[in-house]
Amino acid sequence: MAATEGKVRVGVYGCGGWARRTHIPNLLKLDAEIVALCDLNLEAAQEAADKFGIDSCYSDGHEMIAAQSLDVLYSCVPAYARTDVEAAAARAGIHLFSEKPQSTSMRVARDIADAVDTGGGLSTVCFRERYRPLFQEAKRRLADKSLVHARFQSFGGLAEKRERGQRGLTGWNHWMEKAGSRAFDWGVHAVDYLRFMTGLDVATSQAFYHAPRAYRKPLSSSFNLVFATGATAILSFVSNGTVPPSEPWFTLFYEGGYLSLFGYERIEENGEVVYEAEEFDPWFEQDRVFVDAVRTGDGSALLNDYADGLKSLAPVLAGWSSSSRGGRPVEVAAFAAA
Repeated sequence: MAATEGKVRVGVYGCGGWARRTHIPNLLKLDAEIVALCDLNLEAAQEAADKFGIDSCYSDGHEMIAAQSLDVLYSCVPAYARTDVEAAAARAGIHLFSEKPQSTSMRVARDIADAVDTGGGLSTVCFRERYRPLFQEAKRRLADKSLVHARFQSFGGLAEKRERGQRGLTGWNHWMEKAGSRAFDWGVHAVDYLRFMTGLDVATSQAFYHAPRAYRKPLSSSFNLVFATGATAILSFVSNGTVPPSEPWFTLFYEGGYLSLFGYERIEENGEVVYEAEEFDPWFEQDRVFVDAVRTGDGSALLNDYADGLKSLAPVLAGWSSSSRGGRPVEVAAFAAA
């Protein structure tokens, strides 16, 4: 499965701003050969192709896979737009790099995971902070600790109000069914980094949303999680236009103490600064590790694969389901398998 002859040949599926700002430039710096771009909006694909000097463009992912000899598919389309393109590529033995969240549907995500297993290729999900030294240091410090509770909090600007008489919304990220608010995107991140730092998986998920009709997006949401050990966690997302000063993103309480992560800047343990981060680009590092794994056929340096990524996606989708049923707790394993 190693791409040992010539450059790693990549097809990029989804040419939005994120692909243009991160993965496409990174892949070119890594001397990978981007042979084709694909976007449902062919004009967007062509604009990216013109900017980066790429020859072939498509508006249909299946057509790109059939027409091009690819080593890797980089899937950067929004979660709601994932159907069976990734599965088709993986089933054909094409290595898969998947942006997160992987899908709004566990069924679709499971089908992709099964296809990766069938095709035998390498895979990873873009939980890039696993590669950041700050999170690796937190994992090291928690290795001999017994987790009691974890807390994650994210603050944002006040959600835009709906205009009187407004019938529809222009951007898909305004639609709860497609975007799930910030709690979907960053919620999957938060669950994954908690799993990475603690080594624990989530057993039960419960969530509540406060979504007044006057606003386009929820003003707040709260996810209550129970890990397999019985330890608990809460993820809070607030959009009220203010950000409290000096609040940590993550606080992990263990028996006898706690560890706090302040953004990407520092770690405090029991109130004392124990680690200060240097500038680091986790997107480039993950792209580098993945391209190197494809070149050599050795995936041992990858910090997750697609199947593992489902364990970070499922608790958030389960919470999403919980919120639609009045906050009824959802058993994650059963939800993921349904």
